[in-house]
Amino acid sequence: ASKPAKSGAESQGAASTPAEAPSGNAENGKKLYLRDGCEACHGTLAHGGASGPELGPDAIPFEAFHAYVRHPTGEMPPYTDKVISDQEWADIYAFIKSVPRAPDAKTIPLLNLN
Repeated sequence: ASKPAKSGAESQGAASTPAEAPSGNAENGKKLYLRDGCEACHGTLAHGGASGPELGPDAIPFEAFHAYVRHPTGEMPPYTDKVISDQEWADIYAFIKSVPRAPDAKTIPLLNLN
């Protein structure tokens, strides 16, 4: 089966075979995610928010993620290596990949009172 064409952040810096994400510390990544304000747009658990898309747990490949946060298109500000290092991005990415999947709305009793 053929793969769909990559677009947006996925095509930025993409190699023919995706490189494995660098080793990251999810616990430190969560601290950085909150410290650097990612939750303001993407939600506390990276499930998306008012102005930012869902990031995890099914994150785009690390190369595309890293390229996008350095040179975003849209409303997200760029994060240079002076603000967040490559290792810190690896930690944030590890956190994003570790978050549990958002529950299906049908499984939340308060949302199903009808």
